[in-house]
Amino acid sequence: MTLLAPYACDPARSRGRRFAQPPAPTRTEYQRDRDRIVHSSAFRRLVYKTQVFLNHEGDLFRTRMTHSLEVAQLGRSIARSLRLNEDLVETIALAHDLGHTPFGHAGQDALNDCMAGFGGFEHNLQSLRVVDNLEERYPEFDGLNLTFETREGILKHCSQTNARQLEAVEPNGVAQRFLHRTQPSLEAQLCNLADEIAYNAHDIDDGVRSGLLTLEHLEAVPLFDVFRCQALNAHPQLRDKTLGRRLLYESIRRMLSSQVYDVIEATQAAIDRVKPMSLVDVRHSVCLVQFGDGMRAQSASLKSYLLEHLYRHPQVLHTTGRAKQVVSDLFNAYCSAPQEMPISYRRRAQQVGSVAEDAQPGPTVLTRAVADYIAGMTDRFAAKEHQRLTGLHLLPMEDA
Repeated sequence: MTLLAPYACDPARSRGRRFAQPPAPTRTEYQRDRDRIVHSSAFRRLVYKTQVFLNHEGDLFRTRMTHSLEVAQLGRSIARSLRLNEDLVETIALAHDLGHTPFGHAGQDALNDCMAGFGGFEHNLQSLRVVDNLEERYPEFDGLNLTFETREGILKHCSQTNARQLEAVEPNGVAQRFLHRTQPSLEAQLCNLADEIAYNAHDIDDGVRSGLLTLEHLEAVPLFDVFRCQALNAHPQLRDKTLGRRLLYESIRRMLSSQVYDVIEATQAAIDRVKPMSLVDVRHSVCLVQFGDGMRAQSASLKSYLLEHLYRHPQVLHTTGRAKQVVSDLFNAYCSAPQEMPISYRRRAQQVGSVAEDAQPGPTVLTRAVADYIAGMTDRFAAKEHQRLTGLHLLPMEDA
């Protein structure tokens, strides 16, 4: 077993859980966190939540679950070389999208618009709400009662307003770094970058599978094309058009490997310059997990290309426009008739033990409960609920 670096997160020195529990006899604290996440309802729902293409558009497109697994794999590979805590990296990776809405970024944008007058909606903050409050699995507390280090990694972005609110409830807690402008652990930093690497690669794959991108289109992307050329030089038989999928996979594989090695090299160089001797040193340094300058520029260029040619493709925008309407209509319907939600969410809306059918909750408490309910939906359940409540059939979720 690789020894942890002195600046890595050591489960034996964890800042602990909000509710004290005796240690597990056979698992570290971060392994225990990982297992709680894998067994959670929110994690299971990720299999039917959109990455780019909606659930009904194909069985082989990425979902939030497969994306999270790919982030975990990349993160563990890099963590091992840098002597960081692999278990914590995996745990954060598996949990980082638990708060995502149905219908990907379209659903998130729509729910944020609906919540504009009630504090807005941030999927990172929602992921924290899921593990801190919304999961209902234990008799002693709400949520999963995860360690500070896992929760810190889950909350990778946070507005100043929300950070101040979190800090008021949990002084010196996971939001403090956003107020003091300090860094999270290297494990959390690594998950952020592994997330970017994973979605750039699999969005190329899904874009080609959908027909919205082609290998010929991608010749305009330097980061991808250099590895396409390498693959063709090493395997000339891949010039056969019938082997296009193999050429795509080999090009992506080479691109991923190059990015992983680049992160390891650039991050180790940054660590060698700063010479952190502890996690405290990491927190008071600059962000140390990084691409080299060349790879950073090429990755940014790839992201720009995908934004213009995939995420803003008319076919994608047409579908996401309908998805936004589904989320908006659901929000308005539940706010007008909270009795249409399950009893657990109606109780949250009231903040009392029971809810009468004709009770009228306050607007802020009600809207947050509605947002919690919608954010937890899968694509197909949201489409089914929308059809039930409105009579409209905007998205063809046949299996809903």
